Amino acid sequence: MDYVEVPVQEPSEEDHQSGPGRHYMAHGEEKPPASSQVSTHDKYQARMDIKDANSIEVTMRETRGKNCQAAWENPDGDIGVCGWLLVGFSFLLMLVTLPISIWMCIKIVKEYERAIIFRLGRILRGGARGPGLFFILPCTDSFINVDMRTITFDIPPQEVLTKDSVTVSVDGVVYYRVQNATQAVANITNADAATRLLAQTTLRNVLGTKNLAEILSDREEIAHSMQATLDDATDEWGIKVKRVEIKDVKLPQQLQRAMAAEAEASREARAKVIAAEGEMNASRALKEASLVIAESPSGLQLRYLQTLSTIATEKNSTIIFPLPMEMMLAFMKH
Repeated sequence: MDYVEVPVQEPSEEDHQSGPGRHYMAHGEEKPPASSQVSTHDKYQARMDIKDANSIEVTMRETRGKNCQAAWENPDGDIGVCGWLLVGFSFLLMLVTLPISIWMCIKIVKEYERAIIFRLGRILRGGARGPGLFFILPCTDSFINVDMRTITFDIPPQEVLTKDSVTVSVDGVVYYRVQNATQAVANITNADAATRLLAQTTLRNVLGTKNLAEILSDREEIAHSMQATLDDATDEWGIKVKRVEIKDVKLPQQLQRAMAAEAEASREARAKVIAAEGEMNASRALKEASLVIAESPSGLQLRYLQTLSTIATEKNSTIIFPLPMEMMLAFMKH
C-alpha cells in the first residue's frame, strides 16, 4: 500500500483536530477518527500552554522592570506648573540664605552607599547618586541612603516536618547585597525585613520536600536550591542573594538516642563477627600446630622448655611442672 507524506502547519484555532508534524494517509483510505489524535493534540497543547505561560511571565516581568526604570528616569517636567513654582521658590530661598543654606544643600555619600533623591515625591532623573558630593534643594528635596555592602543575617531555627514525618530544627545564614538601590527603595517598604521573612519561609518549603537522610547529606544542594529561589523572588526588589548556608540540623532527643542505639548495635554486631572470625582462624592455627607436634614427640618437650623460660623471665617465684596424663591415670587406678 502506497503512502503519501503530507506536511501540515502548526495547529490553528480553526483546526483543533490536526496535531503538529506530518500526517500519513493511504490512497483510498479515510482519515482516522479524531479520537485517535486527541491524546497527541492534548499533549502538544499542554506543552504549548506551559511555554506560553512561562514566556508571558518573563515578558511581564521584563515589562514591569522597564516601566519602572522608565518612570524613574523621567525628567522633572512631570511635576507640573505648581511643582516648578515650588522648586523655583526653594532655589530662590537658597540663594537668599547663602552661605548658611549651602550646608543644607550639599550632601556627601560614602563609597559603599548610594543616595536616592526625591523631588516633590518623585525620584530624580538618573536614579541613585554617589559616591561623593551631590546637591539638593531645601524644602522640596529629600534623600535616602542605601548601603550597598554585603549584609549577613542568621535564619532563626525553624521547626520543619520532613517528607518522612520527622520533626527537625534547622537554622542557616544568608549573604545578600543591594544590587539596584532604586528598586530597593521604590519597590518595597523594607527590603531587609522582607528578605529575612522570605528566607525563613523558603527554608521551610525546601526542607519540607526532603527526607531526613537527604537533609543530613545534601546540605550543599539544599543551599543552592534556596539561593536560586531567594534570588529569583528578590530580583524585583533589587536584591542579589550571594550565598546561603545550612548551619545546624537539630534532631529530637528521642531520635538521637534511637539513632545512637542503632549505631551501637551495628558496631557490636560487627565486633562479634570479627571476634568469631579471629577465633576460627586461631583454632585452625592450633589444629595445624597440634598436627606438627604429634609428628615429632621431641617438639612437645622443646615447647615445654620454652614455656618454662618465659615463665621464669616474667614471674621468678612461680614454676610450673606439667605432668603427663598417663602418670595421673596410673595413680587414679590405684
